[in-house]
Amino acid sequence: MFPPSCKLSFRRPPRAAGLLILALSTGACEPADPPSLQSVLDSLAAASGAEVGIVYRTLDGRDSALVNPDLRMHAASTMKVPVMLQLVLDHEAGLLDLDGTLPVETTFHSILDGSAYRLDAGSDSDSALYRRAGEAVTRRELMDRMITRSSNLATNLLIREVDPRRVTETLRALGADSMEVLRGVEDIPAFEAGLSNTTTARDLALVMEAVVGDDRISTAGREEMLDILRRQHFRENIPAGLPPGTDVANKTGWITGINHDAAVIFPRDAAPYVLVVLLRGHPAQDQGTAFAARISRTVWEHHVSGRDPQ
Repeated sequence: MFPPSCKLSFRRPPRAAGLLILALSTGACEPADPPSLQSVLDSLAAASGAEVGIVYRTLDGRDSALVNPDLRMHAASTMKVPVMLQLVLDHEAGLLDLDGTLPVETTFHSILDGSAYRLDAGSDSDSALYRRAGEAVTRRELMDRMITRSSNLATNLLIREVDPRRVTETLRALGADSMEVLRGVEDIPAFEAGLSNTTTARDLALVMEAVVGDDRISTAGREEMLDILRRQHFRENIPAGLPPGTDVANKTGWITGINHDAAVIFPRDAAPYVLVVLLRGHPAQDQGTAFAARISRTVWEHHVSGRDPQ
């Protein structure tokens, strides 16, 4: 059987009257064009069994692909990136000093009704900070722990400083109209009342782009944020789909049923790009870690080759 792309034609040789010879037209069996990156991402998302939001965009704006970019989900720990952005903005505006200290405490108050709740080391990815309760720790160290170790305790201490409403105002100024930071983490009364931090892939991509290029922030401030993101401890999603040694700055977000990652990738021989992969309800036991890595690898191969996926 001939490939679907082959075109068949009939020709009659001049001295063989009555004899038809089946021939392939010139060039008719050239391979079909490979599917576009967009169609591959659409297919992978549709086959995943999950709700998926993806944004790929080069920082120079020359290439992009979107899958459900405005699908709103629980932000999980990705909300810690705009908190970091707000801290750096406030530091550079003279509103706070990142080298100033805060006392470490573990009791906070719900935004729903003001009731007290405590954070527990056993449910935090950074248990070491709890052993320093009562100590004074610099905001700069807390900011680092919030991102590199995804410390919930550091996050709650810092978000109380910058005020969630101001973080959301900064998001709106960036054009992120759907991402919302309402509260710190582990505020169960608020969670049960439906008051949660939310994001879309499109808005989270805008935040990652602001880390790299917000002109309100000095070069030193942007480099500090990127350096923190580059030292991220959790590399199982987007970074796992990249070649070893690739320069990548990322932040994950994970709770039951949710598995997100957002990254800025800096290839050696191509333009930097942003990739955001949001997942809700992935059926695999790893809740989509391998899927996110596959999306990352697919985008990387397209981006560095300049060709559509094979």
